[in-house]
Amino acid sequence: MANVNIKINGMPLSVPQGSTILEAARIAGIRIPTLCYLKDINEIGACRICLVEVKGARGPVAACVYPVNEGMEVFTNTPKIQKNRKTELELILSNHRRECLSCVRSGDCELQALCREYGVEDETRFAGANPVEDIDDTSPHMIRDNSKCILCRRCVAVCRQYQDCGVIGPNERGFATHIGCAFDQGLGEVACVSCGQCINVCLVGALYEKDGTAKVWEALADPTKHVVVQTAPAVRAALGEAFGMPIGTDVEGKMVASLRRLGFDKVFDTNFSADLTIMEEATELLERVKNGGTLPLITSCSPGWIKYCEHYYPEMIPNLSSCKSPQQMFGAITKTWYAKKNEIDPKNIFSVSVMPCTAKKFENTRDDQSAAGIPDVDVTITTRELAAMIKRAGLDFVNLPDEQFDNPLGEGTGAAVIFGATGGVMEAALRTAVEWITGEAGGPIEFNDVRGTEGIKEAAYTVGGLTVNVAVASGLANVRKVIEMIKSGEKNYQFVEFMACPGGCVNGGGQPHQPGEVHNTVDIRGERAKVLYSNDAARELRRSHENPVVKAIYDEYLEKPGSHLAHEILHTSYVARKKY
Repeated sequence: MANVNIKINGMPLSVPQGSTILEAARIAGIRIPTLCYLKDINEIGACRICLVEVKGARGPVAACVYPVNEGMEVFTNTPKIQKNRKTELELILSNHRRECLSCVRSGDCELQALCREYGVEDETRFAGANPVEDIDDTSPHMIRDNSKCILCRRCVAVCRQYQDCGVIGPNERGFATHIGCAFDQGLGEVACVSCGQCINVCLVGALYEKDGTAKVWEALADPTKHVVVQTAPAVRAALGEAFGMPIGTDVEGKMVASLRRLGFDKVFDTNFSADLTIMEEATELLERVKNGGTLPLITSCSPGWIKYCEHYYPEMIPNLSSCKSPQQMFGAITKTWYAKKNEIDPKNIFSVSVMPCTAKKFENTRDDQSAAGIPDVDVTITTRELAAMIKRAGLDFVNLPDEQFDNPLGEGTGAAVIFGATGGVMEAALRTAVEWITGEAGGPIEFNDVRGTEGIKEAAYTVGGLTVNVAVASGLANVRKVIEMIKSGEKNYQFVEFMACPGGCVNGGGQPHQPGEVHNTVDIRGERAKVLYSNDAARELRRSHENPVVKAIYDEYLEKPGSHLAHEILHTSYVARKKY
């Protein structure tokens, strides 16, 4: 692509033709502030914070959408522009409920940060009507508080473009404009899949997960409760960000140490039940391939994908693996095998999961998730909620020692830890399935074709005379593309991995917030995924069927993968749900 010559603040630059002023300024090392802008997601110039002056233009232009051209002269930081930005911030605050001290995003709010940067002192200069909006708490996973919404439309864009749901959008017009569902229904009344991607991109406190920490604190203080916690693979790849550590820092040991200091009786690892999931899912795949079952088999680890399937593609329910997710399998084993082995009444076990995912809050409310006659998992908290608990407890997270998970349910293989990245479930299943098909130990470990953060990946593997065509997709817009190709007959897969969140669980709706500027310039998903693959590579055991605790549970309790008892405890069912 050809370059054009421009000047920004008097500095001559040669930048790619077609670049926006915002992109050109970044090349020059000049930061232009934004609020509504998210690269490739929400490029609409609505917030007007990124206004700059262009020589010869009639007035300021929005840098995020205005293309450069030959000879252009741009000024990003003139007194006029600074005044415009400050005034725009004051206007945004005019109908924003300013309760920063009690806001869930206080200290982590992009609007608050810009107001501080531009010296906004009089928050009420344009104070007028400040309607108190109803709180939407109809969904099991999140709360919408439109009194704090600034109409940036990031949430609308990610719901429609990335997640293919489009269940929210601007309602009414003018001063009455607000973000909501059609006919102002609650999120719990529409086909929302609980993925939480809208929370991830919200820059203020208008969207946040339902807080489960109060129940956890209560259980920790109850001497009659045996409180156990499991942590998902992706949590260790992102938790450190909440404490100022670089993106891509593995904090597994510090995470374990902090949970132990919070008072949990046992600190376990969801990696254990990820291995268990592979044992059941690989068995299910081979049975369907050999016996003419419904194909392709589609993974069931992502509750956001499962809910999407139930709402939008109920005809694909027979393709779903009947395996519970690793979160639910862990809870089921804890309240059956673990309870029996330790002579604990399952009713006295309080099972907590720490997940990168808000849809997990919905998942543990589903029917057929109670192997012991009580919920498999009692409370799910997100990575963000765990960080809040650690801070409230006064723990110096960064300087905590590295500690190990408790036994026996703290044992996991490398195959399990990569579950948190798109393609990880597929790769873990292939590691086991190849050995089972060939009957030979020492099969391939790394399946690079299904790695990476691309939205859709395909591969074909021939093992023992059997060819398996596989596909991996993350982000529900990509999932739709693959499903449509399957339905039309364009593609013929035997095994498919779907994850609701783009990039997989490392980019889950419950992970630490990162500002738009970081989203626009850093491959957050890729950096977090590197943690999991490095963790995998460093482990001695890298195949799920090598997990000694999983072997023991089958020997002592479940008999074999796919047994009748395994189905009662580790498998579940699905229901068709309304689309509108």
